[in-house]
Amino acid sequence: MRIVMATNNAGKLREFRELLAPLGFEVEPLSQFTRESAEETGLSFIENAILKARHAARAANLPAIADDSGIEVDALRGEPGIYSARYAGEGASDQANLEKLLRAVADVPAAQRTARYQCALAFMRFAADPSPLICQASWEGRVIMTPRGSGGFGYDPIFELPEIGKTAAELAPEEKNRISHRGKALRELVARLRAQQDEQRVQSR
Repeated sequence: MRIVMATNNAGKLREFRELLAPLGFEVEPLSQFTRESAEETGLSFIENAILKARHAARAANLPAIADDSGIEVDALRGEPGIYSARYAGEGASDQANLEKLLRAVADVPAAQRTARYQCALAFMRFAADPSPLICQASWEGRVIMTPRGSGGFGYDPIFELPEIGKTAAELAPEEKNRISHRGKALRELVARLRAQQDEQRVQSR
């Protein structure tokens, strides 16, 4: 089955293809069907994931998967949250967003800089699907003031995992995929899609 992934991020696309291939899914990027992006007008990660999945399904006339993710800092009452990718303004670079976050927590004691990454995934069979599959996962950590590591993207260089003493940007890709918010949400989605396939096979006998 062909499905469309509402992203143009090559790393995300590769990760989704690897996990969904055993289920018989062929994942195509949204850019194959449209250059227009969904308007992220939701007030939560789940709402925005649904908006993006619906937009992709409509543009491609295929089942669609979309994710919405970001970082929540407790001392900032959950900011930047759903605005993580545009925290420093529309079209802002990862570096500009990261630097704005560091300025925002500059006076916050280290012990109070707790944070988490959030990821919401939405799978839609068609654009008007009234019951999309929704999966959500989080990844706990804390914000550090000195960036470390060259891997990952976004806020990864300042998102430290205290239990292992590394930032997300210092993790090998396979380790990050295993423990990250996106990796956990995607594995849950794969498990639910597999369960649906198994149920359909039983019903068709």
